[in-house]
Amino acid sequence: MKKIYETQGTCAKAIALDVDETTGIINEIQFLGGCQGNTTGVAALVRGQKAEDVINRLEGIRCGIKNTSCPDQLARALREVMGM
Repeated sequence: MKKIYETQGTCAKAIALDVDETTGIINEIQFLGGCQGNTTGVAALVRGQKAEDVINRLEGIRCGIKNTSCPDQLARALREVMGM
């Protein structure tokens, strides 16, 4: 399933996701905006991983004093895509 998730509270404005609906495996992630090195790194690390595992690892990560972060927003986007 391909989806664009609009982020909230982060430098990245959106996340483009491509997740296999049957297996839950992440095919591709692309952050739109944000810190390019960090978001490219996160996207590369999660490619090929199960969405559920990524959610468990990234959910709740904060960026400085913000209540969220790009990784946390990715976890939220994956939850939405997976219907969790």
